[in-house]
Amino acid sequence: MRTVFLGTSDFAAAILTRLAGVGGGAAQAVQTPLLAGARHRPALVITRPDRPAGRGRKLTSPPVAEAARSLDLRLVQPESVNDPDTHELIASANPEVLLVCAFGALIREPLLSAYEFLNVHPSLLPRWRGAAPIERSIMAGDERTGVSIMRLTAGLDSGPVCLTKSEPIAAHDDFGALSHRLQDVGADLLMSALDTLDARDPLAFSEQDERLATYAEKIGPEDRLLDPKESAAQLERRVRALHPHIGARALLAEGILLGVRQVSPAPGAPARIGVYADGERLLLGCADGVLELLEVQPPGKRPMDAKAFLRGHGLPVA
Repeated sequence: MRTVFLGTSDFAAAILTRLAGVGGGAAQAVQTPLLAGARHRPALVITRPDRPAGRGRKLTSPPVAEAARSLDLRLVQPESVNDPDTHELIASANPEVLLVCAFGALIREPLLSAYEFLNVHPSLLPRWRGAAPIERSIMAGDERTGVSIMRLTAGLDSGPVCLTKSEPIAAHDDFGALSHRLQDVGADLLMSALDTLDARDPLAFSEQDERLATYAEKIGPEDRLLDPKESAAQLERRVRALHPHIGARALLAEGILLGVRQVSPAPGAPARIGVYADGERLLLGCADGVLELLEVQPPGKRPMDAKAFLRGHGLPVA
């Protein structure tokens, strides 16, 4: 089936890689040969422009752009997908369906009505519509999440759904582990939907129940902070939800934030509020217990275990 793909993130890059006929995810795209006759290999890939990133503000391509280049796919990075010039590029690809995954920009009329759009969204809609569904599902302590294939509409992830599959959230899951599994689920569902359309069979869509809708707001600075007024369980989930791509942070002293990459409960530890040392252990006292900080990242430094941090840095005077 002739397709055009719109996406930006690492998650979207993994879906694109499967569409192009490569197994094993985006990271292996350069090393794994293309499968013969990839059925739904996109005729065109659209992603966001390169942007400055990192401490050095180096101009950096989105993950989907890197994947498209490695897969030798036709790639464009317009400032706006809604520009007439971009519409002409899409029309020149003569797509039967446009595929969207974590694109990160609104698609407006008249483009929205000109084509069939299928969107890959990593949640069990209508729960966790929006920008950060995987992170929010872990933070909330959900037992399950999943992937939905939906028709893109003008609303925020509110279009009718044709396929879903659930995935359990394990007690040890962080964002990296869970998103990797959901990439495989999403790619399988999308390929199934495209196979159905390729056979000239209709997809059966069902409207979402608006009464059950919840929203996964974009992760902001306040979401990263480990607030000692919250419970230990809440803060442990927050660390997992933001690892390894964003990272949680704990306040050491006024204006000094320590990146926190891994924690575990510390039953029996002396109870205080905030970050403190107990021998060679680095602890965070919470509203109802204590967490041990196992792996941390000082500002401008590499990640390290907490013992090494205490030996080399120590705690600042409050």
